[in-house]
Amino acid sequence: MSDRPSVMFVCVHNAGRSQMAAGYLTALSGGQVEVRSAGSAPGEHINPVAVEAMREVGIDISANRPKILTPEAVQSSDVVITMGCGDACPFFPGVRYEDWKLDDPAGQGIEMVRRVRDDIRGRVETLLAELIPAKA
Repeated sequence: MSDRPSVMFVCVHNAGRSQMAAGYLTALSGGQVEVRSAGSAPGEHINPVAVEAMREVGIDISANRPKILTPEAVQSSDVVITMGCGDACPFFPGVRYEDWKLDDPAGQGIEMVRRVRDDIRGRVETLLAELIPAKA
């Protein structure tokens, strides 16, 4: 890993889970982590309920746009996290892969999306503690 680790969040549409995770990691890392997100079949726009759920915790992801997953983006990431959606990700030696089993918030109401959002926050906090150990 370089001085600034890079993390890529991947889900099929890059419209909900991966966008919320990227929003949290961007906000919580204070610029110490390079954050990316992408999807194998990106949607037209971000899930508006995910945008609303993140706005409730003070994180604005409304300007983000779904992006296509590329092998180059995966290869240049230190950690690639798929979002429990069976996404096929190119494999490169030296890249750490994790699969977070998360319910898909697409088409769901705010209560369910809040649960997914809060689950993501806990996972992002754990990941961040692994990537940027607290200074002793």
